[in-house]
Amino acid sequence: MVQTTPIVEDAIKEVCTALVPKTMVIADLGCSSGPNTLLFISNVINIIAGQCNKSIGECDPVELQIFLNDLPGNDFNQLFSSLENLKHGKIIEQMGYTPPLYYISGLPKSYYNRLFPRRSVHLFHSACCLHWRSQVPEELHARNGTPLNKDNIYITKTTPSSVVKCFQEQFNKDFSLFLKLRHEELVYGGKMVLTFVGRKDEDVYNGDMNQLYGLLARSLQSLVAKGLVEKERLEAFYLPLYGPSIAEVKEIVMESHMFKLDYIKLLELSWDPYDDTESDDVQDNIRSGINVSKFVRALLEPLIASHFGDTIPKLLFEEYACLMSKHLEQGKQKSSFIVMSLNKL
Repeated sequence: MVQTTPIVEDAIKEVCTALVPKTMVIADLGCSSGPNTLLFISNVINIIAGQCNKSIGECDPVELQIFLNDLPGNDFNQLFSSLENLKHGKIIEQMGYTPPLYYISGLPKSYYNRLFPRRSVHLFHSACCLHWRSQVPEELHARNGTPLNKDNIYITKTTPSSVVKCFQEQFNKDFSLFLKLRHEELVYGGKMVLTFVGRKDEDVYNGDMNQLYGLLARSLQSLVAKGLVEKERLEAFYLPLYGPSIAEVKEIVMESHMFKLDYIKLLELSWDPYDDTESDDVQDNIRSGINVSKFVRALLEPLIASHFGDTIPKLLFEEYACLMSKHLEQGKQKSSFIVMSLNKL
């Protein structure tokens, strides 16, 4: 996410200046296997190259150890094959900077576990991951065959407050654990730059994800009505997600007493990943609906297929694209992202 590059740059410069490490250990958590990982690594190399060349004669060149972390099911083979395309940026070429030596390793494991030895990492980075929960709250499983969040897969206007509380408590538990684990692994003065889906409105019923996944629930309901999906399967399905407000995030950080919050801000981006225009209008709602559907399918297809069966995603996201296109007639829809920088206390 290019909007966060200046935040990452500031964090790296602060670590280099304050700690003067000979070897800087950086971990990208939830890296996936797409181009954003290459962009992040390239940016890190450029930033370190610029920082070191400005400090020639004052310190030894910094070497980089970069860890790429994701769940074991991530396509690490594709990821490391793509590293062959890693190119140093124009800044290095134009300024004649010498890129730092760097070493890249994969780390397949959930970041809701300890990943590194104590006080061994200088910077953690995570983009678009921490809204994913470690699990669906156990309390949401139907009791006595009665669904707790009828026909819904996330929070909507009709979701009972008891169900909302389950989502919120799971986020609190997961994020608190994440902070604790990373605090143990960071060196003193180490930093984290985190970006994840949140919400602009303090009202949990008005979150951006509510609409995005409310339309997906309606698409599933349509497949139930057509006899393609069993109603019981829908009622047993929840998305392990939660989009918090900035206030919720701040409260957890403050209560942890582990980090100083250096920066926190809300970014808004179009649901359509190919729409970077400033206009609030949608130029082609049909095309945008298809784009959004493909994007959400890329995120959720493994989850959908494992619960409903391999034949359902194709049918579901065709239905979803139609509903989404209709919805986008109202105008551009945006998701809110929380961007934050934290310093270990």
